[in-house]
Amino acid sequence: MADKDSGLRGIVAGKSALSWVDGQVGQLTYRGIDIADLAEHTSFEEVAYLLWHDALPTRAQLDELANQIDEARALPAPVMDTLAALPADTVPMDALRTAISILGSFDPDQGDDSLDASRRKAVRLLAQTPNVVAQVGRMQGGLGPADPPAGAIASSFLATLFNAAPTDEAARTIDLLLVLQADHEFNASTFAARVIAATLTDMHSAITGAIGALRGPLHGGANQAVLDMLLQIESPDDAEAWVLERLARRELIMGFGHAVYKTADPRATILRGMARDLAPSSDNPEWFQTSQIIEAVMLREKNLNSNVDFYAATVYASLGIPPMLFTPIFAVSRMSGWTAHVLEQQANNRIIRPRAEYVGHANRQVTPIDQRG
Repeated sequence: MADKDSGLRGIVAGKSALSWVDGQVGQLTYRGIDIADLAEHTSFEEVAYLLWHDALPTRAQLDELANQIDEARALPAPVMDTLAALPADTVPMDALRTAISILGSFDPDQGDDSLDASRRKAVRLLAQTPNVVAQVGRMQGGLGPADPPAGAIASSFLATLFNAAPTDEAARTIDLLLVLQADHEFNASTFAARVIAATLTDMHSAITGAIGALRGPLHGGANQAVLDMLLQIESPDDAEAWVLERLARRELIMGFGHAVYKTADPRATILRGMARDLAPSSDNPEWFQTSQIIEAVMLREKNLNSNVDFYAATVYASLGIPPMLFTPIFAVSRMSGWTAHVLEQQANNRIIRPRAEYVGHANRQVTPIDQRG
């Protein structure tokens, strides 16, 4: 078991039936179904339903969910006005955090924190979050607002962001990314959401806290840092020397290692194949070769495998997604998991209140103020 100074690594902090990470063999399951099976045979909406209801939807149930999402996508005018009023250089994750917080005040179930109301809020958040991210992307790209079209979350998001219907390949790629990143046990943002939800506050408060945690570069920002690395490496021929030089300076190479996986991250394995398939048609086909070299050097030198962020950066970039939106799109995906964890916490709640090991001073006394110096 990990000691108390290691960020609680290895310490079980609660029970959940949502997802399971087997770090020894490199397996991830949602509700007992392997991530590779879900990636091959389901859509993101089906995965969200699975996380919420512990069963994959029937055709009728999926159609009903799709209708609910279509009905909930639109953002209230004051939310759009707030996004437009933010400074032009606002970090998109900050804009998303602000929008989700405001949406809580406009939610039809505002003030009702029952489990049934929270389930309805979860559907609306799943529908609204990709619209928020797309609108932020449009604004920062110099475009005005646009109404999101009906349809699957992935295709509607891309159509809104780029002002054009996406190719089938692009829509399927984003849908796969959303499936792969939907949930991952008690990661930092999910645990933050559960701690907040355990106080019996509202769904939007818990999700706003989760977004704040995901914003940190040690959690959600690694994918953008990976692209920054690829941009610095001029060609695949320079990749090995670039990595070795930074390792010699004890610099962190983003996109490698994981708190739980001791072997390959199964999501990275799937993403590697996606990046390979997209490379020939991308503007920077050499990035995949560069990534493979970096991956090989890190495994050889540090015995570290790539994680989900490493190839996700290449996949996003191959589709023309602006780097500033990498982490917000991660939030679009993780919204399914976050809301499922809040619902699970609410269904069997006990406030989360751990203890701290005190390591400070002892037996001190107050010195009168005129004797301090």
